[in-house]
Amino acid sequence: MQRILIVLALAVLLLPAPPVNKPAIVHAGALLVHAHPVALDSADPERRTLGALTYLGGWSLESDAPGFGGMSSLLVDGDGQVLGLSDSGTLTGFHVGSGPDRRRPFIAPLPIRPQDRHRDWWMWDSESMTHDPESDRYWVGFEMLQAICRYSPGFARVEACRTWPEIVAWPETGSIESLARLPDGRFIAIGEMGMTPDGRHDVLLFARDPAEKDTPAPIHLRYAPPQGYRPTDAVALDARHLLVLNRRLTVQDLFSATIAIVELPKRMESGTVLKARTLARLAPPLLADNFEGIAITREKGRWVIWVVSDDNHEFFQRTLLLKFGLAALL
Repeated sequence: MQRILIVLALAVLLLPAPPVNKPAIVHAGALLVHAHPVALDSADPERRTLGALTYLGGWSLESDAPGFGGMSSLLVDGDGQVLGLSDSGTLTGFHVGSGPDRRRPFIAPLPIRPQDRHRDWWMWDSESMTHDPESDRYWVGFEMLQAICRYSPGFARVEACRTWPEIVAWPETGSIESLARLPDGRFIAIGEMGMTPDGRHDVLLFARDPAEKDTPAPIHLRYAPPQGYRPTDAVALDARHLLVLNRRLTVQDLFSATIAIVELPKRMESGTVLKARTLARLAPPLLADNFEGIAITREKGRWVIWVVSDDNHEFFQRTLLLKFGLAALL
């Protein structure tokens, strides 16, 4: 019974409603993060293999800063500079690992356009984020607003926002959890609970910037996740491959997650099915929590996959940042 009550409590926490312990206002300032190393397998601390991946390290992150945690999306560069975005519109930047720490750790709210300042704070349910390294611009997907916004370099200001009817058709409580930019400038958005008639997840493929008013309507694709899982984030590995993080909540395991790869067809047309192939599964007794964000970097000629968990600002959950190596595209 206790386990069932925990599952029910966590299921409620996954809804983008304003729980009383969720930070309403976060002020920009310095940030001190304590990173405690964690083993992938507490019963075998030397274990490094997880499916097709190699465990390179992980940390349980803590901070006394109001608003820290709740991370739903993630960006990391090759030096270990981490940029996390919470589901309440809060950016956190910090450094992990042995690389040079080039920036001062910070916490700050997302900028808001003057015409949007009347909105309640809890509506800024930012669940997904992607980045163009050439222009240094960022895109954020908002679940409750069912909109995509573009931000200038350094998140200095909002440049454009657009609400799409195709996203509005998705449930507010399971909308744009995943947003990825392909190397050719196209964008992919996956609905967590936006389903197609055949039970797949609705996917929108945008030909250009989805925040711009002149971008044409997207075409609908379909995502087939690992059985029993729902997508929570995605990132383009290259022009032909997409990594998707998937989550499941059950009475038996509570939270578990899979890191899956999708081979993108050369020609994606309306109705094309994107089939996930599992690379690794995070489930008890291994490290497991509410993993919602995924990012990639390159180190020593190989891909490195990062995942982060959303602690829902609850004492019984953790903000886990894990790092895996991918030797080759299998």
